[in-house]
Amino acid sequence: MAQPSIFDQILDPANRANPYPLYAELRETPVTRQPDGTYVISTYDEIVALLHDPRVSSDPRCHPELADAPPALEAGLPGLPLTFINLDPPEHDRLRELAMRPFGPPCTPGRVEGMRTWLAEVANELIDDFAGKNRVDLVDDFAYPLPVTAICRLLGVPREDERRFHHWADAIVANLDPTTGTFAERQHRRARVEVELGEYLNGLVEAHARRPGDDLISGMLTDTGPHAPMSRADLVSTAVLLLVAGHETTVNLIANGMLTLLRHPEVLSRLRDEPDLAIPLVEELLRYEPPVQMRTNRSTLADIPIGGTTIPKGSPLALMLAAGDRDPARFPDPDRFDPDRAGNAHLGFGSGIHYCYGAPLARVEAQVALPLLVRRLQNPRLVADPPPYRPNAELRGPRHLLVDFDTVAPTAQAAVGAAPRERVLRPAHG
Repeated sequence: MAQPSIFDQILDPANRANPYPLYAELRETPVTRQPDGTYVISTYDEIVALLHDPRVSSDPRCHPELADAPPALEAGLPGLPLTFINLDPPEHDRLRELAMRPFGPPCTPGRVEGMRTWLAEVANELIDDFAGKNRVDLVDDFAYPLPVTAICRLLGVPREDERRFHHWADAIVANLDPTTGTFAERQHRRARVEVELGEYLNGLVEAHARRPGDDLISGMLTDTGPHAPMSRADLVSTAVLLLVAGHETTVNLIANGMLTLLRHPEVLSRLRDEPDLAIPLVEELLRYEPPVQMRTNRSTLADIPIGGTTIPKGSPLALMLAAGDRDPARFPDPDRFDPDRAGNAHLGFGSGIHYCYGAPLARVEAQVALPLLVRRLQNPRLVADPPPYRPNAELRGPRHLLVDFDTVAPTAQAAVGAAPRERVLRPAHG
């Protein structure tokens, strides 16, 4: 029986807890071809070059497995168009601009930053529920409900509907895992779930069209800027994307962040005493334990010479972001967790035209959540190290993160401007 390749070992769930030695082996050959024709790129400069190369496509219809597929597999099922992260310019640029206008700079510069106080209220409420306990699962009890509540608020999803999204999100994210079937099969399964979610969101869009509010869906509906309005079908498709992508990576960022801090108690102590450390610390977490480890949805539109190899036109790519983030040619002493690291141009949110749309929100959520956890949990300690991980190789994070602690410190309500509010709904996490 043939020895599995380094890439196959990285995909193996048995290596999920610590894939970094395998990434180091992979970098010894910056570009490798797998038996199925996929080219795996593992060094920082080569990954960045391809992320910025217009000859690389994110459109699944350009992927060799779908190039000759029947229409049912080309872009999913009828009724829901591709999202902008699965499109190339110029259509990508138009839709991304329309989605960005009500979300962030330059048109709406204060929306995400203005959520800090509210996010602190939600985070403190979740931590308040730890009172009287000495053990919690920081994934189920904190890292998951915080970003779900945040993205639902941004989109204008009614509070009572938040619980419904966990099943849809899990099903969509599961189909990003390259071990769960062929590319075409994963696209088809994901599309079926997205259509179901899209039916719900289409009704939500109709409700916001009748009574617009201060939310992203209403903002996209009422936008009068260049290229507006976004079509109803594109708006629903974009809402599906934001609802799922808007929380899954942040769950992993917060969970990976607390795991890393508990493994580095000297940094945890610093963060407790130096709240401003949160900003560079989150950037180092995005490099050191990135929630998105790889991108496997790219393919080449032309022959591309790179890393001593010419990748042929029509080849699928696996861009190993986490390997690039530990590349010693770019980051000195890359396996050391250092929140004071200078020049930290990590790939935690990708790069190029598909740079993570939700990066500003994910940053703020982690910058708020991690300092509150380390200040309020007294003497926190891991129950199991390593913890159990999700099987997904692309979106890597603990499935559970059990933490013991002595007590929960009270919070100063005035410090976060808290006011009486509805309780946070905890979606069933199964």
